[in-house]
Amino acid sequence: MGKKVHYPEEVKKKVVQLKLEGNHTNQELMDMFGIKNKSQIKTWMKWFRNGENHRFAQPIGKQYSHGKGPEDEDEMTQLKKKIAYYDMREELLEKKVPGNRKEVVPEVFIQIVETFKHKYPVKDICECFGIAKATYYRWRGKSWGPSVLEKKIIELCEDLKFRVGHRMVRDLLRKEYQIKLNRNTVQKIMQKYHIQCRVKPKRQCYIAGESKIVVPNYLERNFTSTRPNEKWVTDITYLPYGEKMLYLSTIMDLYNNEILAYTISDKQDTSFVLDTLRKACEGRDVYEVILHSDQGSQYTSYEFQEEAKKRGIITSMSRRGNCFDNAVIESFHSTIKSEEFSPLDRGKIDHHTVRSKIDTYMYYYNYCRPFQKLNCQTPIEFRVMAA
Repeated sequence: MGKKVHYPEEVKKKVVQLKLEGNHTNQELMDMFGIKNKSQIKTWMKWFRNGENHRFAQPIGKQYSHGKGPEDEDEMTQLKKKIAYYDMREELLEKKVPGNRKEVVPEVFIQIVETFKHKYPVKDICECFGIAKATYYRWRGKSWGPSVLEKKIIELCEDLKFRVGHRMVRDLLRKEYQIKLNRNTVQKIMQKYHIQCRVKPKRQCYIAGESKIVVPNYLERNFTSTRPNEKWVTDITYLPYGEKMLYLSTIMDLYNNEILAYTISDKQDTSFVLDTLRKACEGRDVYEVILHSDQGSQYTSYEFQEEAKKRGIITSMSRRGNCFDNAVIESFHSTIKSEEFSPLDRGKIDHHTVRSKIDTYMYYYNYCRPFQKLNCQTPIEFRVMAA
């Protein structure tokens, strides 16, 4: 934008006079008086026709109405304005906000402006504290605290106990609030408020070679299922957190990753896994269900195989020493340890607390935790909707 040019009052009136005489064109007047734009001449003519002759004497800048400029106010009016200004300043400074610009806390200043802006102009309030009006609006735009979107993300993470990553949060926002965001945006917000999920430590695994198959591997790493009670997986894991070593036996349905049954014991005997199997079969049609396990002694025992056969269950087993053949249940046991227990818990909690934590987590896993493969639904929700 070019610099504004100030034309003396005499020049403006002379141009209007010559223009009214009709002897000169706009271009000739511009050349004669050094006027840069013909619109300036049109403006002066408009003032003359409207009877606004006082405007010829006004300087560059804000144009006051005739008789209402600062120089037109009498001493009493100016004194009243000063008194009103100092009254306002005294009332505002009662809020004990430091007058030093560097000491003003943006959050507090915004609150004061919001409180008094219906009584005093925002511009005057800013002047009292030496804050530029533009600075106030910039501060207010930042909104100093979680935005509506950030609050939704924080709420989702709190409800799920900080156990899901930014991709799942992104999908839940899309499903529940119809909010579409890039996953990187969600990740930045989670990092900003330190609500990232707990990351499981990556452990290096080695694939063992082929070994003797005790029972055929009917699953063959096909962990997808088209209906409930088609493919089950089971395994045992250690719980070294309480006063003594405990063991957890679990059976999961691969259709929706639902935990069908689990048992906690201080012994790894055959009755331990049989108890879990009987719980899983209760109230379900298990005929020709494929039950996959590793080659642990409990699963290769005569009692377990007979119980499964009696119920019409087809048993399947991984290759010896190969955790990948039963990866889903192995991953679940790793997840429950990383999300529900801390390495610092070892030996510091009693076995009743361990059992209580497992019960709580199992309910959370089945009824509260959403899965991407289930279209952001929980296992129970997915099964009910499918039915």
